[in-house]
Amino acid sequence: MIDDITETKECQIKDPMDLFHSGQVVKICAPMVRYSKLAFRTLVRKYSCDLCYTPMIVAADFVRSAKARDSEFTTNKGDHPLIVQFAAKEAQILCDAARIICPFADGIDLNCGCPQRWAMSEGYGACLINKPELVKDMVRHVRSQIDNPKFAVSIKIRIHEDLKRTVDLCQKAEAAGVSWITVHGRSIEERHQPVHYDAIKIIKQSMSIPIVANGDIKSLKDAENVHHLTEADGIMVARGLLANPAMFAGYEETPFQCIQDWVDIALEHGTPFTCFHHHLMYMMERITSKQEKKVFNVLSSTSAVLDYLNDHYGLGQMKVC
Repeated sequence: MIDDITETKECQIKDPMDLFHSGQVVKICAPMVRYSKLAFRTLVRKYSCDLCYTPMIVAADFVRSAKARDSEFTTNKGDHPLIVQFAAKEAQILCDAARIICPFADGIDLNCGCPQRWAMSEGYGACLINKPELVKDMVRHVRSQIDNPKFAVSIKIRIHEDLKRTVDLCQKAEAAGVSWITVHGRSIEERHQPVHYDAIKIIKQSMSIPIVANGDIKSLKDAENVHHLTEADGIMVARGLLANPAMFAGYEETPFQCIQDWVDIALEHGTPFTCFHHHLMYMMERITSKQEKKVFNVLSSTSAVLDYLNDHYGLGQMKVC
């Protein structure tokens, strides 16, 4: 579960709230199932990402099973500041998960925004925006049971059709001691419709804690525009970073050096081939032709991918120190 446990504990002294008090917009890598794992977090941190989230982890499984903990969570001493996102519907289960993770991360996030059917049917994710008292209770319990005052407790939400309900939810969470709130500017039913940045601005103006804007941010220019539209304290990006992990550093498309960095990091971390390959497919989407994609996307081994990158771009050979 943990690489270099002692070193991780010793370096775990950062307060993620300091980022929001720096006067700069906080640049955040979103929780992404299968993708925002340690190797990818290591990559985006090289390219001006300030704060990273793990993929969503079901808190009950994490608490119950050592096997789940080992497979779902890995970190190391450079993986900070780090927020671990949990799916939970019971306060004590979330507290138990937070207590386990506390020595190795800088905070937890309660997922109140996942609209997937399986999550909603289990009582997780976006259905929690309709249970503000439960969200308040979960935040309060974690706050009261974690001794470290610097340990962050955040939530990530979607918006209601009636925005007053969203503001009420946020204010209840703030009263319970939530550190910040990430707002994906769509309702549960919306998928590809335009993001309601005006709604995020209204929520921001109704709160005294930091608000993070999320949704359809694909470049640094988009991030700057959304900041101006919403007045948000932070910008969280998912697919934009998958397509271009160097986005926050101002690159319009993935630079070749970033692709090389991914190869080096992924091989060093023992990243499974499918994950290694999928990340490269995302990164190279904008810089490869349709014909090149037909060849590259069906490669079936790490060695074949490395040979392709070397033959076509002079990339892919892992650095030997």
